[in-house]
Amino acid sequence: MKLIVGLGNPGKEYENTRHNVGFMILDNILGEVNWSKKFNGLYYKTSINGENVLFLKPQTYMNNSGECISKFVKYYKIQLEDLLVIHDDLDIDFKKIKIKFSSRSGGHNGIKSIINYLDSNDFARLKIGIKNKNINNIIDFVLSKFNKEEMEFLTTNYNFYNQIINSFIVNGIKYTKNHLNDFR
Repeated sequence: MKLIVGLGNPGKEYENTRHNVGFMILDNILGEVNWSKKFNGLYYKTSINGENVLFLKPQTYMNNSGECISKFVKYYKIQLEDLLVIHDDLDIDFKKIKIKFSSRSGGHNGIKSIINYLDSNDFARLKIGIKNKNINNIIDFVLSKFNKEEMEFLTTNYNFYNQIINSFIVNGIKYTKNHLNDFR
């Protein structure tokens, strides 16, 4: 079973913010589905190419994401190499992505929480670059909404993000990292 997690913050006020890009990507790949609730998270269970897949949006707020995710990992007996976390990354330029496995938090509090609760960093990450030249206050920046131009870029590239997720589900992290990690 694969667990695909999109990080973000719950609530209308956080919709379309840079910190919620993980939620946005899951909403795009799944479309209109009926989310179920468990362990303070919204999840959707499906099968893709014969593989059982859980999609998860923790509702614990970004900085406590690990609490919800660890409960899903334990309850469903998810192997850490079958966990993909999608999140914003302030150190990567907007329009770029990185696919990583077994890396440190890079200062991202949501990832710190996950590593802390899982007691491991041995999981895959799809890091979506949000960096631009106009950052005065980091908290205000990550909680601000994407501008029109940025939203158009994300919308245009949702298919690529979906391709990465599907490759992870079908082929695993090594193949996905080696074949889809160069996006400009």
